[in-house]
Amino acid sequence: MPQTTDSETFSLYLKNGTSAIHEQLDKRIMQLNPFADNAHYQGFLRMQLRLHAAGEQVYQNAQLNTLIPDLKQRSRLNAVLQDCVDLNIATELQQHDQQLGQQFTITDSYAGLGWLYTIEGSTLGAAMLLKHVKNSLNLSETFGASHMAAHSDGRATHWREFKAILDNLDLNDLQRKQALDAAKQAFYFVTEAVEDLMGTDKKEVTG
Repeated sequence: MPQTTDSETFSLYLKNGTSAIHEQLDKRIMQLNPFADNAHYQGFLRMQLRLHAAGEQVYQNAQLNTLIPDLKQRSRLNAVLQDCVDLNIATELQQHDQQLGQQFTITDSYAGLGWLYTIEGSTLGAAMLLKHVKNSLNLSETFGASHMAAHSDGRATHWREFKAILDNLDLNDLQRKQALDAAKQAFYFVTEAVEDLMGTDKKEVTG
């Protein structure tokens, strides 16, 4: 685990501590060619649904909503669900993925910060993914890829503001470690979902 230094901000601490698993996950997802066709993209969407279903408890956390403005409005669960409908993913599969996510317990608010870092950080990478979706599948922010849409103030600005909020939190070393462990946990959760849903060729799962 990286050592905390006086000059290392909380967001940088999380970035440094998750960089290896993050890079490994990104490479694995792209190896699986999630935008090759609708069937591949459906697996990708179902992975997103599991992640956002698990993370929704963080966006509804009362304590975190006092620390992070408009936290509830940042949730993209409904957008992922709409994308699943657009891609004709069977309702029972959507329910299954949501149940798997909802069974996962995020223990406390400090763990919630780690999950938030992982989920919110994905909005930056979504810019590249959205280009692939548009070019390969003819989908867009208004149909099939709404969960990849940029925030109204722009991806970079939105991310900088979020990091600034994290960096202004008064956390001790134990609390920071709890958040880092949870951020890693979120990446491992996604990695498991990727292998389960995308690791082998999948047939289309339309309803």
